Amino acid sequence: MIEIDGSYGEGGGQVLRTSLSLAAITGQAIRIAGIRAGRPKPGLAPQHLTSVRAAARICQAQLRGDALGSMILEFTPSSSVQAGNYTFDVKEAQPMGSAGAVTLILQTILLPLALATGDSQITLRGGTHVSFSPTMSYIEQVYLPMLQRMGIDAKVKLGAWGWYPQGGGEVKLLLSGDTQIEGINLLERGELQRVRGLAVVTELPSHIPQRMANRAENLLKEAGLKVAVQALRETGVAAGAGIFLTAEYKKSLAGFGGLGRLRLTAEKVADIACEELLKFHQTGAPVDEHLGDQLLLPAALASQGSQYRVAEVSTHLTTNAAVIEQFGLAQVTIDEAEKIVEVIPLGG
Repeated sequence: MIEIDGSYGEGGGQVLRTSLSLAAITGQAIRIAGIRAGRPKPGLAPQHLTSVRAAARICQAQLRGDALGSMILEFTPSSSVQAGNYTFDVKEAQPMGSAGAVTLILQTILLPLALATGDSQITLRGGTHVSFSPTMSYIEQVYLPMLQRMGIDAKVKLGAWGWYPQGGGEVKLLLSGDTQIEGINLLERGELQRVRGLAVVTELPSHIPQRMANRAENLLKEAGLKVAVQALRETGVAAGAGIFLTAEYKKSLAGFGGLGRLRLTAEKVADIACEELLKFHQTGAPVDEHLGDQLLLPAALASQGSQYRVAEVSTHLTTNAAVIEQFGLAQVTIDEAEKIVEVIPLGG
């Protein structure tokens, strides 16, 4: 049984998700102690508990410690990962309802199912666009297209938008199995082709997404960027708003967003997203901070080595690298001065 320190590095859910994915893929039993010890409310939150149960279901794992707030978990797979049709709802972990991010569940089970024999269809219900996690727009516009370059065929369809605190969103993930993952080389990004975006609301007046879109277009055009932002009113169970921008470079993609909340104007939401994008653009890096740690796991499972340059060496990145190395699947080297990540799969 591999012993994993959940308090290591950034001390959040990253350690848990990567450990669950790799336990399912390798069939190795794990014990994680100190789960999310670095967070104000440590232990398993609804989205983390749902991720645990989702990972367990696809490989028939035996669980100990799978309860809300638990800081210790034992996860023992009893079969290889089985492709199929699955539904995972955060509400089952917290019956009163939760906006726990379904994107975190998606990232936990995607690679195990991509490597399994046969195709899968997964329905996920909960929060689709919430703070402190990748939004479904980021998954759709940046994460999955970059994985496609590595040979992973996955598509998502957003049925309903789920915002904090109600959740209630729904996503369908279609995933091809029997994947041979290829390495990725991203040291240069090339010229910016364009910035495209979505300004979205549910259960709010249509002038709000239009104001977000107008503000973003004006700010980015002032900075000399080619940009087009679409304003939309979409389906959701409650009021919510956000803007999601994708910078398309010749060789890479990067994503940025702003989420609405009480007493935050539409213009300020757009300002947040634009400020992040412009800051990244000035770095010249091909890989944004969040994608930097998200590419590590597929790179570790690839048949060739990978090398990419990040805008920032985050604690999520260094933490994820340490967890991956515990499973003996890859050697990860991070040059903090040049901000270059090198992943050499060990083929074990």
